[in-house]
Amino acid sequence: MRIPSRFARRLAPVALLLAGVATAAPVHYTLDPDHTYPSFEADHMGISTWRGKFNHSQGWVEMDQAAGHGSLEVSIALDSIDFGHDALNAWARGKDFFDVAHQPRAVYKGTLAGFVDGAPTRVEGNLTLHGVTRPVELRIDHFKCIPHPVFKREYCGADAVGSFDRSAFGLDAGKDYGFDMQVALRIQVEALRDK
Repeated sequence: MRIPSRFARRLAPVALLLAGVATAAPVHYTLDPDHTYPSFEADHMGISTWRGKFNHSQGWVEMDQAAGHGSLEVSIALDSIDFGHDALNAWARGKDFFDVAHQPRAVYKGTLAGFVDGAPTRVEGNLTLHGVTRPVELRIDHFKCIPHPVFKREYCGADAVGSFDRSAFGLDAGKDYGFDMQVALRIQVEALRDK
């Protein structure tokens, strides 16, 4: 069937748009380790809340904002735990808790979901910690991408929150003393688009 030239001219922009969509590919970003810090809040005998963070993490995000999907993987060095209390840091690294000599890293793998106007609103994923893997969902409270002022590439950042029961990962120290096993997560993350 031959398309009249006047219709062909009108359809050309639509065909170009569809061709662009068909060839669009997810974009890969590398986490910026100097601006990504998983932090946490944990109960101390029901009388106070201890807060800390992990100073070293690495990972990547792959995202197609137009199509509304993506994935990520983050690896956290457990020996970089920082409560702001040296003795507690040393205990948490030891055999009675993280046992970093045998389980040095925690790994979170997830899928970006709930996109609204090109921005994900949650991550559905699994946390592997202390040799145990369990589902942990994160809520994304803020997400934004900008051109990086120095590197001149897209730079994205997010604030995510979630929680998990640490005893489900075999980390039940203090449970017999009435410690609440729920740990709150607050994660700031920034990532630079790969070249």
